[in-house]
Amino acid sequence: MAGQVFVMNVVIVLLLVVAAAVALVLQVRHDSTVEARNRSVSVAETFANSPGILQALRSPDPTAVLQPRAEAVRRATDVDFVVVTNDEGVRYTHPKPDRIGKKFVGNIAPALAGRTVTEEIEGTIGPLVQAIAPVEDPDGRVVGLVSAGITTENVGGVADRQLPLVLSAAAVGLALATGGTALVSRRLLRQTHGLGPHEMTRMYEHHDAVLHSVREGVLIVGGEGRLLLANDEARRLLALPPDAEGRHVGALGLPSDLAELLASGQAATDEVHLVKNRLLAINQRPTDVRGGPAGSVATLRDSTELRALSGRAETARERLDILYAAGVGIGTSLDVTRTAEELGELAVPRFADYVSVDLFDTVLAGGQPGGVTPLRRTALSGITEEVPLYPVGRQIRYVDSSPQGRTLRTGRAVLEPRLDEAPGWQAQDFERSAQVVEYGVHSLITVPLRAGTLVLGVVSFWRSVKPEPFDEDELALGEELVARAAVSIDNARRYTREHSMAVTLQRSLLPRRLPEQNALDVAYRYLPAQAGVGGDWFDVLPLPGARVALVVGDVVGHGLHAAATMGRLRTAVHNFTALDLPPDELLGLLDELVGRIDQDEAADDSSAPVTGATCLYAIYDPVAGSCVIARAGHPPPALIRPDGTVEFPEVPAGPPLGLGGLPFETTELRLAEGSRLVLYTDGLVEDRVHDIDVGLEELRRALEAAGETPEETCRTVLDARLPDRPGDDIALLVARTRVLGPDQVAEWDVPNDPAAVAEIRSQVTRRLAEWGLDELAFTTELILSELVTNAIRYGGETVHVRVVRDRSLICEVFDSSSTSPHLRYAAMTDEGGRGLFLVAQLAERWGTRYTPAGKVIWAEQPVP
Repeated sequence: MAGQVFVMNVVIVLLLVVAAAVALVLQVRHDSTVEARNRSVSVAETFANSPGILQALRSPDPTAVLQPRAEAVRRATDVDFVVVTNDEGVRYTHPKPDRIGKKFVGNIAPALAGRTVTEEIEGTIGPLVQAIAPVEDPDGRVVGLVSAGITTENVGGVADRQLPLVLSAAAVGLALATGGTALVSRRLLRQTHGLGPHEMTRMYEHHDAVLHSVREGVLIVGGEGRLLLANDEARRLLALPPDAEGRHVGALGLPSDLAELLASGQAATDEVHLVKNRLLAINQRPTDVRGGPAGSVATLRDSTELRALSGRAETARERLDILYAAGVGIGTSLDVTRTAEELGELAVPRFADYVSVDLFDTVLAGGQPGGVTPLRRTALSGITEEVPLYPVGRQIRYVDSSPQGRTLRTGRAVLEPRLDEAPGWQAQDFERSAQVVEYGVHSLITVPLRAGTLVLGVVSFWRSVKPEPFDEDELALGEELVARAAVSIDNARRYTREHSMAVTLQRSLLPRRLPEQNALDVAYRYLPAQAGVGGDWFDVLPLPGARVALVVGDVVGHGLHAAATMGRLRTAVHNFTALDLPPDELLGLLDELVGRIDQDEAADDSSAPVTGATCLYAIYDPVAGSCVIARAGHPPPALIRPDGTVEFPEVPAGPPLGLGGLPFETTELRLAEGSRLVLYTDGLVEDRVHDIDVGLEELRRALEAAGETPEETCRTVLDARLPDRPGDDIALLVARTRVLGPDQVAEWDVPNDPAAVAEIRSQVTRRLAEWGLDELAFTTELILSELVTNAIRYGGETVHVRVVRDRSLICEVFDSSSTSPHLRYAAMTDEGGRGLFLVAQLAERWGTRYTPAGKVIWAEQPVP
């Protein structure tokens, strides 16, 4: 071996010497040529541009002038020749005088064109490198040429000077190789304990045969964690790369736990590790126990059957875990769409790579599915978002040959192990099916969403990452998973149906449109709770005298009962409003009504009491610019002044309706024109997190930033205060005030004298003429005559008349008596009793309302 190493070193040194010599020659030749070109170009261009060159060329004897100068330049620059020629190439100078006057050897065409050119030629003095530079007159015309050149033998010789150095380095290298060979030979003899080549070969063959014939994997790892040896069985079990030996065990792609064990060198006995779908039993012992080298020896035994049993146990555990998670994770809300999304989120990626849930449109609306109604993609979950499946919201009609179509038709799950071989599935949408297969989706399970006898839709499980297709066991798991989800989806569907019914009932009980009136600009919003419809309501009710009543109420609770109770209370408010009562008296009557309802329903266990209802009732008078408010346990109103300031007027709260025992109090507010009165229910300012004071302060800030119109105010408030999922109903009513000015109102005090009636009629007639209502003059005179005469006769000492021009013409007669007149039908023989009957016939409406100082009898006539 030492001799072979020596011969190899000699060959290597010789090859290096030859390569170095060749490279040296080539490099020197290249460098010499470059140097010759550069030097010749420099000399030629310098001489061509030297002072006096043009005058010498134009002199009678150019050779006499230029020959000495050319020779001087040649000797100074160490070139072989400097030749000056005319523009035809005839020499004026040359190192050999006998060559003067002869034709220059070389290509002078580029130089005659004004360019400096270099070339390698066989000249008159031998092989050479020459440069030719033009001599130009001031007009740029070439009048002569200058050539400088160097022969090849004068630029060489560098290789001859450097070659001995290369040979000396080769000799030194050969000597070092010889010494190294001797050292290697001595070390090999020491390492092999004096064994010769034949003994070493026989021992190696014996050990190699034993190492690779055993049925257990053997690994020898060094002290630094590098793999020193691995037999064939170890390579097979661990799928080691061909170059594994010599690499660190952590870089072999082994599981982290196994790599850590092998690198540690610790003793191990039958430790089980999962490697490449195999369970391997590992035994490891260190090699430095008795002074041996640092490292360890490990043996590996394949436990395939144990792996199979463990795998089946792990699969069963995972499936039980999925089903348990489905029981607690699906159906957390009573929303059909959210429940479908929870099914997809649970199954991805634990069971499938993509899950799509398609439900009938009627199911999403809370109804029962029909055979002809289309399906809609309700949920789509997956490991990526770019999968080319139908997107969420897409309406789908499955063909009968598709797995989904067969599932819907038969009500049974369908397994398609290979989608690229399923023509029935591809017939649904050939283009999209090709995209799905190209994306990598290769296996499908479709399961019907069945609740009892109803099929609500279909769930599709898609696989793309795991190469194995779905099997029958996974089909059974998919059926069980969907069966659990179907119960929750059906519950959500039933809740959606009841919620929709309650919303429909409540909206039918709320005002469908606001009545026409000129006293207020009104905007409103009503938003039902996410969890269920409540009992919030509002109303805008025109009153006699151009006044308007505003009502906001809330029945505690949710559901159909709350909505129905709200309808009863709203109807009662309508009826009580017809009596034209003050707010405190109306709330008192409403309180008694709620108390009676509670008493009547106390014996019925299925009916919930109404106790807990709240209400706010306000009456706005556009003539006086005043608003009278009373509330029963309701949040206070907000008032936005015309300058934008916001305040919450002090209105006595009063107890909620139905409690009884305490009277209600009213507050009268003076409202400038353009003020905005904001009425709302507690769902706008209260929640489970914040106190009502916090909600009122946030409402104040929202109102301060609101626009000027009621619509803008509603929009700003809801944008600032509306939660994502309202837990209670929200009713919001915003009314901007108007004021009827002096040009729409006329008032007179009437003396307590029947003769004053004629004067009042005249003044009213003149005012109607100013308003352009001459057509109503006659009927108005009759109505006022009767009402004023009765007031003077029966009403007391103070009589006041007011005529208001609004949407109708309103005649009001105030007196100090609290006695209410009654309409009766006079007999043929009666001399009186026909006045109010005449008023009722002439007026569109008439009636009486009471004031703290007496009463008002009013009559309205339509304005033509």
